Amino acid sequence: MSVLVVTGTGTGVGKTVVVAAVAAVAAATGRRVAVLKPAQTGVLPGEPGDAAEVARLSGVDSCRELARYPEPLAPATAARRAGLPAVTPAAAARATAELAAAHDLVLVEGAGGLLVRFDDGGGTLADVAAALGAPVLVVAAAGLGTLNATALTTEALRHRGLRCAGVVVGCWPAEPDLAARCNLDDLPVSCGEPVVGALPAGASALDRAAFLAAARAGLGPSLGGQFDVTRLAGAADWSPATQGGGAAR
Repeated sequence: MSVLVVTGTGTGVGKTVVVAAVAAVAAATGRRVAVLKPAQTGVLPGEPGDAAEVARLSGVDSCRELARYPEPLAPATAARRAGLPAVTPAAAARATAELAAAHDLVLVEGAGGLLVRFDDGGGTLADVAAALGAPVLVVAAAGLGTLNATALTTEALRHRGLRCAGVVVGCWPAEPDLAARCNLDDLPVSCGEPVVGALPAGASALDRAAFLAAARAGLGPSLGGQFDVTRLAGAADWSPATQGGGAAR
């Protein structure tokens, strides 16, 4: 695939770390990778945003944002309150296409969930994916409540005729509780899509080499890694090392 759109089931689920992991693994194989964050909210001018975090973790240089708004709100609301132009899905799709012409893979990171509004016309990340004909990778939480949120997201994708590239758990806890363990089995059933990765909590604190190892261990073969959900479900104390990455050592 030349373009992959990445959405979360909500905020704070580890979407940026997942984008960085996919970028790092792809770049390590020699692919030319670009990352686009159409709308960055909650970050002041001069402060590092999600694109900068992806660049720091992955080593990918081509990481850009189209607009940023200071308040941590939905892009449409943040743009309106700041008196700044909103980013439309059409503008995001054009910028992605331009990057795709010079790169082997472009990752487009949304803001929050799939249907968060980019502009007052109701445009969303789903519209960006539709304009590009791109698959959508869903990043979900590990614990209680994730089944409903993930099922709603994948149902919205199917309703719009969009292809899901699978579900990645963005932050797998060092000591998963009963709900998290059960969710590994229940997520594919409830949302109709496979779990294609799980990144360990604290991955963003790793150095670049260790992060790459964790990314390879935490992403499935469809994303360039070696993740095996059956091994994760059976591991008493899962870490990148138990998955063969050795990043925690």
